[in-house]
Amino acid sequence: MTPGTIDPYALAQASAARLAAICGRPHADLDTAIVLGSGWTAAADALGPAEHEIPLADLGGFPAPSVPGHQGGARLITTAKGTRVLLFLGRVHLYEGHEPATVVHGVRTAIAAGARTVILTNAAGGLNPGYGVGQPVLISDHLNLTGRSPLAGPHPPEGHPSRFTDLSSLYTARLRGLARELDPTLAEGVYAAVPGPHYETPAEIRMMRAMGADLVGMSTVMEAIAARHLGAEVLAISLVTNPAAGLAEAPLDHADVVAAATASATRIGTLLAGLLEKGVGGPVLQ
Repeated sequence: MTPGTIDPYALAQASAARLAAICGRPHADLDTAIVLGSGWTAAADALGPAEHEIPLADLGGFPAPSVPGHQGGARLITTAKGTRVLLFLGRVHLYEGHEPATVVHGVRTAIAAGARTVILTNAAGGLNPGYGVGQPVLISDHLNLTGRSPLAGPHPPEGHPSRFTDLSSLYTARLRGLARELDPTLAEGVYAAVPGPHYETPAEIRMMRAMGADLVGMSTVMEAIAARHLGAEVLAISLVTNPAAGLAEAPLDHADVVAAATASATRIGTLLAGLLEKGVGGPVLQ
């Protein structure tokens, strides 16, 4: 690290230690982390009662979200099978003025606390004409159009993997297969990540469709890259909350995005609960 630079990995370790202290144990011993996207908070109730409700400010390194549909808190849940889950009730984004290291701090903290699986969710615009509003779609790959990476900057500290991370199998086929066992109707698609906060122009949407994108949104890829870099398995699920620009009949509005996500939260919560029941917190990939 250069002089005056905060080591984001050390910061994650410190937040993990604070989490363990809140839990009243030497180590938090997480198995899985779940990040909920815009309007998904209602899905949390399907995952079971919380052992601890944790204001993220208490863990350090977490700025308060400024976007409707995202909360600045987390829940620690232990499932009937004993899987320990840290559930983030929202996230922060690049467009809020945060650096990539801040955006991925939750994921890094959870992995430092032991999580071997990371499930990322988001609200997304549908580019694929076969997708309907309210439909969940498994992310099979992504296009990172943000121009940013959470691995840019100084080398990771000694003991961490190289920042030159192979993303060939970023979104784990095993976890996607488990999800399809629970819901065979689930589609898969490519997610295009853009910086936001403005929505895309129709010309940009035509470009993304030509590049092979099925979904577009303003989150997820930073966290996915950071999680894979640290060896976690990654599953990502988009909820189609609106047709993308040029495909929609009405102007795009974030309030409509949150409303559509909230309306489908029960279905998503059931899917997430089923995944936990199947034991998605598997061994770390090597």
